[in-house]
Amino acid sequence: MMRAGVLVAALAAMLAPSAHASESVAVTSPRLIATLVSDTDTVAPGTPLHLGLRLRIAPGWHTYWQNPGDAGAPPELTLTLPDGASAGPIDWPAPRRMPEGPLMTYGYTGEVLLPLTVTPGAGPLRIDAAATWLVCERICVPEEGRFTLDLPPGSPAPSAEASLFAAAAAQAPRPSPFEARIAPDGTLSLSGSGLSPATVRDAWFFPAAGGAIEPAAPQKLDVTEGTVALALKPGPAFNEQPNLGGVVVLQDSGGQESALQVAATPGPAASPATPLWQTLLLGALGGLILNLMPCVFPVLAMKAMAIARMSGAERGAVRAHALSYTLGVLVAFGALGALLAGARAAGSAVGWGFQFQSPVFVAALAWVLFAVGLNLSGVFGVGARLAGAGQGLAAQGGHSGSFFTGLLAVLVATPCTAPFMGAAIAAALAAPVAVTLAVFLAMGLGLAAPYVVLAVVPGVARILPRPGAWMDVLKGALAFPMYGAAVWLVWVISLQAGPSGVLATMAGLLLVALAAWSLGLAQAAGRRGRRLGGGVALAAALGAVVILTSIAATPVATAQAAAPSEGIEPFSAARLTALRGEGRPVFVNMTAAWCVTCLVNERVALSPVAVRRAFADHHVAYLKGDWTRGDQEITSFLRSHARDGVPLYVLYPAGPAAPAILPQILTEGAMLDQLGKLGG
Repeated sequence: MMRAGVLVAALAAMLAPSAHASESVAVTSPRLIATLVSDTDTVAPGTPLHLGLRLRIAPGWHTYWQNPGDAGAPPELTLTLPDGASAGPIDWPAPRRMPEGPLMTYGYTGEVLLPLTVTPGAGPLRIDAAATWLVCERICVPEEGRFTLDLPPGSPAPSAEASLFAAAAAQAPRPSPFEARIAPDGTLSLSGSGLSPATVRDAWFFPAAGGAIEPAAPQKLDVTEGTVALALKPGPAFNEQPNLGGVVVLQDSGGQESALQVAATPGPAASPATPLWQTLLLGALGGLILNLMPCVFPVLAMKAMAIARMSGAERGAVRAHALSYTLGVLVAFGALGALLAGARAAGSAVGWGFQFQSPVFVAALAWVLFAVGLNLSGVFGVGARLAGAGQGLAAQGGHSGSFFTGLLAVLVATPCTAPFMGAAIAAALAAPVAVTLAVFLAMGLGLAAPYVVLAVVPGVARILPRPGAWMDVLKGALAFPMYGAAVWLVWVISLQAGPSGVLATMAGLLLVALAAWSLGLAQAAGRRGRRLGGGVALAAALGAVVILTSIAATPVATAQAAAPSEGIEPFSAARLTALRGEGRPVFVNMTAAWCVTCLVNERVALSPVAVRRAFADHHVAYLKGDWTRGDQEITSFLRSHARDGVPLYVLYPAGPAAPAILPQILTEGAMLDQLGKLGG
């Protein structure tokens, strides 16, 4: 009791000189002295002034910030003002981290001023205030107080307490000059000039809202030239707001601290910009490897026929065909790059392969591939040689056939994302339009490179067999990959548009077959027969176009969630956060029905009994995101991992460690190795 009385007397003595109008009568306790202060003694109508709750806290005790952390409650201040006056919110000073056993709280010790701005009306300003606060040591005591300030009219001048507000302003968080991002795994990153290991020794983050992160979890710091990254552990409310707001405190090598107000936008951890030449190289490598992706297999039929026709041709003609094919590839890639860049600029959430999210496009492509197959089977010949397989323009050079072969090759290849392509596309779409187009053209050069090598390098071309009857046999055999691709696309339609979409697509295939048969008859008939057959073919083609409109109007098919017995749940950001909050490892599979690579990976690497058993043994939750018809939440997840297409496989460990991004081409052994790293 004596100690408390001495403390009260000492605090009261500190308060004695403040009998002026800019500080209220104090509310005192053995733990704290509270007053209401202003930075001026007089007021003028419409001229803002600063008001603040001044808390002088006894040694060993503390109070709390706007977000108290794991425990506690923030101070609250309610003002009653005369008519015509208004007040803003509290400008919270940067807090301190205060460990309390296994918990972490955010607050203040010593003396703190909680300032706000008041705009007076006409006449004198009488302020009545009611405040509550929680003050804690080993125990917590709720306290409250009422305060009154009377500020007469006059020419505003600094009060004796004005220096308190100046000191509070110097310590208040300032707007961050750095770009801030928050990744789905909780990595908060700042990027910009001036950040380096020499200028940042330590850093920590205070979220403005409770529940966004786990306050007591370690915040591992990683500093590189131009980037600061803090590994935070997401809390239950991590995904409830579009941006993560709060205060980042940076400490330099001399121990000086600077508090920055941030609002981190969802996205991958910020990193120094990749040099343009590296991005172009990644794009070219990705385009080259795209030739080996499963979804490009149907195009191999067109390429095989084109290569076969080069046998015995003049070197100049071979090179010209290679140039025409490459030009078609580049035009298609350039158009896709421009469409993606334009859609992004307009605010649309689109990514690589976005056109396959439209059942209209999928149905139209199924019809085109079916028509190519009919052409290869000899049902009809195409003067323009859309797939490069007809003989109509052989005497005329057939460069339009090579050109359209390149166009179609790119359209069929877009469901797949080859290694290196993901990083290149993400970097391209985040760059200016000129860079975006340059990267997409580099991918086109990579895709066309094998064909160009065969056409340009004499030694390679000489090993091709001589033309002969075998070419007709090969031509007929290569029709079946086209039919197979069309069947697969009809299955994709069944998932996108349901039974009615399948019926419309099959009706379109029937009309395409009728048009091809009529055109074939017309090509073998006289002038009158050609007119009749051509008219029937044109009518059938127009009928197919009309069917496209019905497919466009077909309601979106509802995706069916995986059966519980399969142990697979539909993906959602909220479910991912909840599972990670439970401490469970999580595997996220982002896929689409039109992604052949995804389907192959699921059959080869994710469905074997040994892999499913490993998922169960390690208690791994399996979340599957279906991007077949597009999904904003999945698109955001892809972008947050610097991807603009599927597949994407992410394996989260049980703890706060960063997740592992798995390769786009999976094997059973690779999956078992990754799951084995999770431990028991």
